[in-house]
Amino acid sequence: MSDKQIRNMEQFASVSGISRPTVSKYFNDPSSVRKSTRDRIEEALEQHDFRPNVYAMNQNRRLTKTIGIVVPYLADPFFGEIVRVIERRCIEAGFTPHLFSSHGEVKLENDILDGLRSLKPAGVLLAPLGRESDKSAIETFCKNVPTVLFDSNIDGMGEAFVGSDNHSFVLQTVEYLSRTGEPPSFFEMRNPANPNANKRRNAYLAMMERLSLEPHVIKIDGEGWAFEEIGRQGGLKLLAEKGLPTDTVLCSNDRLAIGLLSACYEAGVRVGRGEGCDLRVASHDDHPYAQFTCPPLTTAAHDYSAVSDQSVETVFRLIESGGRFDGRTETLFPARLIMRESA
Repeated sequence: MSDKQIRNMEQFASVSGISRPTVSKYFNDPSSVRKSTRDRIEEALEQHDFRPNVYAMNQNRRLTKTIGIVVPYLADPFFGEIVRVIERRCIEAGFTPHLFSSHGEVKLENDILDGLRSLKPAGVLLAPLGRESDKSAIETFCKNVPTVLFDSNIDGMGEAFVGSDNHSFVLQTVEYLSRTGEPPSFFEMRNPANPNANKRRNAYLAMMERLSLEPHVIKIDGEGWAFEEIGRQGGLKLLAEKGLPTDTVLCSNDRLAIGLLSACYEAGVRVGRGEGCDLRVASHDDHPYAQFTCPPLTTAAHDYSAVSDQSVETVFRLIESGGRFDGRTETLFPARLIMRESA
């Protein structure tokens, strides 16, 4: 018997050398794993004298083997990439993922949550609309269903939040652009759909003040999630009116930047950091297509793997804990600056 006390399945998986999804699958249904693996797990159980939380497991068995995944806009490549990893991890652990997109609509988000509640899922990973969400509906849902929020945080709701540190995105891009050329203007939607945009604008203003530089916030018109077209139309208008206050533009997100690059091409404005270029453009997110734009887009990248892995690990721990943690946790992952030819 090992002297080391094992407190949960995550620790047990680590010390036994068996993957976390396989361990979870075994505890949900021992017959679902191969006999050789089952023997290894049972030997490790004996060696470490580990006994899972029977009460929590019995509670979970009253629920379905469903994990709900709710995002605001599945066509956004960020959510597509995150969900791809989450789905695979859920399936490996013996759960059935059910994926929903609210398409940026509050009523649809509420309807999805109502439908999920009736499914009695073991747990839910929710990326809410955020600023536009019906806070009372989400609060009620989180009280009744074990829920982990990701990407967009709503203070105090859900048992945990996992996301990216938006301040680290902007601090890196502003510092780099200001050090290598004219300080940037900030290019954003007047009424952004994603609440992370507000955090990025505030981080931009704070960093410009810290560097004793004059900030310029450019607000373009547009509603919804068609960011590329909104960026294109806003960019064309600015270029026609010669309304750019600097020759460096930092976009709130890559999809807006892709639209701005398109507008620059149409207007004959050369983008890049080389000789003969008229404008530098940088952004945030590292959209899957950012490396294929013309020129390739300088951006601060999400740690997609870390956010998705931590999100799914957190919901697994929540399920094992009977649907509640002792206290709400928040986990933020920093960005990584990727320098390409656009700035």
